Amino acid sequence: MATTSGTVAETAVYDTELTGLARLHRGKVRDLYALDDDHMLIVATDRLSAFDVVLPDPIPGKGRVLNQISLFWFARTTHIIANHLTGLPLSSAIPDRAERSLLEGRAVIVRRLRALPIEAVVRGYLIGSGWNDYRNSGAISGVTLPAGLQQAQQLPAPIFTPSTKAPRGKHDENIPYETVEQLIGVPLAAAVRERALELYRFAAEHARARGIIIADTKFEFGVDPQGALVLIDEVLTPDSSRFWPAETWKPGSSPPSFDKQYVRDYLETLAWNKRPPGPRLPREIIERTGEKYREALRRLTEP
Repeated sequence: MATTSGTVAETAVYDTELTGLARLHRGKVRDLYALDDDHMLIVATDRLSAFDVVLPDPIPGKGRVLNQISLFWFARTTHIIANHLTGLPLSSAIPDRAERSLLEGRAVIVRRLRALPIEAVVRGYLIGSGWNDYRNSGAISGVTLPAGLQQAQQLPAPIFTPSTKAPRGKHDENIPYETVEQLIGVPLAAAVRERALELYRFAAEHARARGIIIADTKFEFGVDPQGALVLIDEVLTPDSSRFWPAETWKPGSSPPSFDKQYVRDYLETLAWNKRPPGPRLPREIIERTGEKYREALRRLTEP
């Protein structure tokens, strides 16, 4: 049920094909399987995407790290918003012991909900596409910022800068808040913005006390049959966020990170057009990336 790629260790899960389950979707990192009308299985593989391209080499153990970090945050943010976790054991969906052993720590059973068609991005620092937009227009997603800010500088206050949820292989695009209102309605847009900012502020305070700056992050939300807003997918992981070591951060340049920016920086040194197929990764890059993900997990979750 698991495949590996090239130089990657045998334990790396690159793809899944589970016995007796219909796969609903193969995302950049996650595979989704239908269990029944109300539940589905989400598997965090070890695939890595950069510039919206899934690379041929996975990062062994990355999926488990992502899942553990998400579970950590889901458990600690229920006072802010409900999430899609059910708490059901894997054994209730995966009877085969061999398959289950490969999924342990990287798969969860969740509620099937209607996902909203936006990425709820919150930025606390000026970096990435936000930095590019700011240099071009002085604003991000319609939010005007003070003049004279530097790359990686902390913003006066976190801002909500939503984006489209692009199909695989396409790039998300920053959109103004008014477009979110048009897409999902005024009351729901306001709830998404409020919850996203509250989640970011809560997580940023926790992480900062452990030596990690959460520069920005993206949340995904769904709606349950009663119309209530629910936090879904992954949350505050190195794949969905920029994590910087607080001890080395300084405005004016792109800081080192605990996330896949390390891989992006390597790829920027190659003669690659950022279109599929992605280039192979040297073993050193694979191993160092895995170390960065594990370090983020340790710092965030240890007492």
